[in-house]
Amino acid sequence: MGIYEKLQALQITLPPAAKPVAAYSMYSQTGNLVFLSGHIAKKDGAAWVGQLGKDLTTGEGKLAARAVGIDLLSTLQAAAGGDLERVKRIVKVLSLVNSTADYTEHHLVTNGVSEFLVEILGDKGVHARSAFGVAQLPMGACVEIELIAELEDSAL
Repeated sequence: MGIYEKLQALQITLPPAAKPVAAYSMYSQTGNLVFLSGHIAKKDGAAWVGQLGKDLTTGEGKLAARAVGIDLLSTLQAAAGGDLERVKRIVKVLSLVNSTADYTEHHLVTNGVSEFLVEILGDKGVHARSAFGVAQLPMGACVEIELIAELEDSAL
């Protein structure tokens, strides 16, 4: 089953690719590597606000990270010329979790995006990653995630 069939089976429609809200690009490419800028978690079209260990549970954070994964795929699709089948592999994921000083389950929150990428991309979605706790994120978002992907050569 291809990527788009998997998305359809899960009733996931990719949103339009995100637009930058400051002075940066949503992605940058060098050779076949694409670096996606950080995407914040959104719920009902707005920043998914909260702090893990205070306002949100690990389970809610994991759902937020999965939601970020959907937005990241949308931007990756744009970077791949509209075709996610060009994704050769996800190389690295960096996850920032807005959390209290004593919160220690950042890795479990980040599983939300990691598991989603493997669910959709199969072995191509397996990646290296880092997960950090931070004191705050833009707009009070609970999670921000960036990724690096490798693309197949274009058909051009």
